[in-house]
Amino acid sequence: MSEQDTNIEHISFSCDGLTLYGFLHLPATQQPPVVIGCHGLYSSSSSPKQIALAEQCNRFGIAYFRFDHRGCGDSEGEFEKVTSLEARCRDLIAAADILKNRTDTGDQIGLFGSSMGGTVCLSVASRLGAAAIVTFAAPIRSQIAENDVELSDQSNAPGIYLDAARRRFDITERLSDIHSALIFHGDADDVVPVSHAEEIYQLAQKPKKKIIQENGDHPMSNEGHQLEFVRETALWFEQILIATDPHGQLQTIF
Repeated sequence: MSEQDTNIEHISFSCDGLTLYGFLHLPATQQPPVVIGCHGLYSSSSSPKQIALAEQCNRFGIAYFRFDHRGCGDSEGEFEKVTSLEARCRDLIAAADILKNRTDTGDQIGLFGSSMGGTVCLSVASRLGAAAIVTFAAPIRSQIAENDVELSDQSNAPGIYLDAARRRFDITERLSDIHSALIFHGDADDVVPVSHAEEIYQLAQKPKKKIIQENGDHPMSNEGHQLEFVRETALWFEQILIATDPHGQLQTIF
């Protein structure tokens, strides 16, 4: 599928009285499944990872929606006042609701989250009935945030100083509901320890896959790692969102 066969639509939607903005990359495929992307703490939907992934998903006949969480990018809200894990989960749920009401996209939903975006996706995947999920460098508990280490996929982002009550979280109990998960992490990540990926993988249900990138850092600065991420992530979504029989059983064995 060529780039001429895709359409990019600028979309706005509301959550908690705030207007959020995003872009829907829609292939020519009739009612394609949709992947929703969640960016890191201080990042935005315009990150090169998400744009490259959106383009590759479109080539496989999968739509991709990337949006700016409240207080980030083009979306409304003052970052320090509106940011919390729970608030970002509500953003994602609102985004999914918008897509479910469209007639030009299918019912299957996949989720991608980078860093804190991965935490958000893991937190609500079961509620949204996500058919597949991919995370990169996702923290599952917040002791790192409590040491004032930023949970961003940008290496030059400032530290976060939210109040203690809003920055504490532990989503371990939600991981047993996760399935069809591809977990990426760099073994040299000095922001989110690679042990978080190991724990996600151990607790998630099959099918699942883990890719630990050698000497990989938190912003995924290695070009080879970036190419591997886009290739493997798009293939994972294709295998699960596209390659199913009428009864929803995977045709591919993991």
